Amino acid sequence: MWPWVVAGAVSVAGVLLVLVGYLGLGVLSGAVDWLGLVAEPVWNPTDSVFGGLAMIYGSAVVCVIALALAVPVGWAGAIALSEYLPPRLARPLRMSVELLAAVPSIVYGLIGIMAVRPAVAWLGDVPGGDSLLAAGLVLAVMITPTIVAVSVDALSAVPDRYREAAYSLGLTRREVVRSAVLPQARQGMRAAVLLGLARALGEAIAVFLVVGRADGRLPTSFGELIDSLVHPGQTLTTKLAGPEPVLAGTSGPYFASICGLGLILLGLVAAATVWGTRRSSGAKGAQRADRQRRPGRMRAELDKAVALLRLGALLLPGALLVAMLAVLATRGSAAFSPSFWFTSAAGSAGGGVSDQIVGTLLLVTTTGLISLPLGFGAGILLGVHASGRAARVLQTVTVVVSGTPTILLGLAGFVIVCSAMGWGRSWLAGAIVLVPVVVPVVALTTAGRVGGMPAEMTESALSLGLSRAQYIRSVVVPYAWPATVTGLLLGLARAAGETAPLLFTATVFFGAPALPDGIVNAPVQALPTHIFTLSQDSGDPQAVSQAWGSALVLVIITAVLLSVAVALRNRFEGERWTT
Repeated sequence: MWPWVVAGAVSVAGVLLVLVGYLGLGVLSGAVDWLGLVAEPVWNPTDSVFGGLAMIYGSAVVCVIALALAVPVGWAGAIALSEYLPPRLARPLRMSVELLAAVPSIVYGLIGIMAVRPAVAWLGDVPGGDSLLAAGLVLAVMITPTIVAVSVDALSAVPDRYREAAYSLGLTRREVVRSAVLPQARQGMRAAVLLGLARALGEAIAVFLVVGRADGRLPTSFGELIDSLVHPGQTLTTKLAGPEPVLAGTSGPYFASICGLGLILLGLVAAATVWGTRRSSGAKGAQRADRQRRPGRMRAELDKAVALLRLGALLLPGALLVAMLAVLATRGSAAFSPSFWFTSAAGSAGGGVSDQIVGTLLLVTTTGLISLPLGFGAGILLGVHASGRAARVLQTVTVVVSGTPTILLGLAGFVIVCSAMGWGRSWLAGAIVLVPVVVPVVALTTAGRVGGMPAEMTESALSLGLSRAQYIRSVVVPYAWPATVTGLLLGLARAAGETAPLLFTATVFFGAPALPDGIVNAPVQALPTHIFTLSQDSGDPQAVSQAWGSALVLVIITAVLLSVAVALRNRFEGERWTT
């Protein structure tokens, strides 16, 4: 058992060390003017001027727009799901929200191109519609399901005795929610927002497709700030997802400044993730609850109005899901034909996606085979071997790894595996880059399951004189495997839709064989990068049709993985997950 534990610890720590080491060595490979990087708006590599302020501004603006729209809707929808709807209705709606949260970001980017960008162009009278506002709207749609799903978990975890005690005092449902439920769930709901913020900060591809990627746009007055919202901009992730990381080489001030932007982005995401997952004192929540437990006037009327608002908030994600499925089903299925399923791609001019489906399944399967022992070992380390303080530190590190922008993983994989090791673009390099996406999910779900194991099981096993290895093999593994498999499927559902890391390490548009005959210089084709390439040719109807068809296939693969994970979760963990 120890080799798995060691492998798990090395896998989590190794990713951080490689990532930070890659960025750190990149920064040290050339002179970086840090003050200019954070305060200078101009980015001009020709004149060796590397200012990142406009990109930091762009990242801040799109995140503020996304949070301003997603937080009130997400919180209200979560309260309606948890506190107002009956379980029979809430259960399928919750699963629908989880399905929305697992939709690959490239699909959101495609919808942004086809729906959000034209809407902004019409509203703002801006040709094309590429703008910070369009990027913020796409991010708002992306993070709303995350906020709803995590907030529902936090609300469902509040013991019923708090609600029963509040109802016994004669409080209305709104007052019970406000004074008894929300104070207990506040920490988890705040975590939902900050995890959504971490996703918005780290998202590259969906923003890349709609933001316009214009350098140096920084307003100097309030009027220019408002005007800048409907004009093209640039963010930290879109700068890193563009061609410049490859053009910058592997040393010098240009490459060092690119790595400096990566460190700034990693620091922002890590800060948001750690802040969102930190624990707070329950005493503060109780004190707030006592202060808020003051009935006011017109309680019944206010109760009905708030209930309508909260239930109405569910209409947005519900309408979003229905609209997304309708668009995917109508536009995606239009591309379906026998040749679509069983022939190779021939560029945007025609052909099918059989090679992309095989390549995607190869990447997902290889990633799963590598991630399962590593993630399980890390979960056992967190749940069994680590002391309380060490477990909290390791869990925080694992959460930070899970929130690492995948564009940074792709850049690190490109430099280390593809360039330094000489693999070139390779299917195995792509699978290795996807492993850090899956391992933290497996580790956290396994550790959570082990942490909830009844104490009497441990006491009974130890009273029989079992060694630690026998205890883990005979008791912990049988108890934890459903959560491990669930985490693996959830992680693979996310990995199946990753685009940015595969662009740098593993895939080509078309022409590669379906199954590679080696490892070195052996690229494959995959659905996410295929959609990304086709979606940039939005003026070609055939390319657009192929993109929608590929998106529908990718969503079907993701939905199958997620459905199996939810079924396993419900089967083995009971009503705690389903109500």
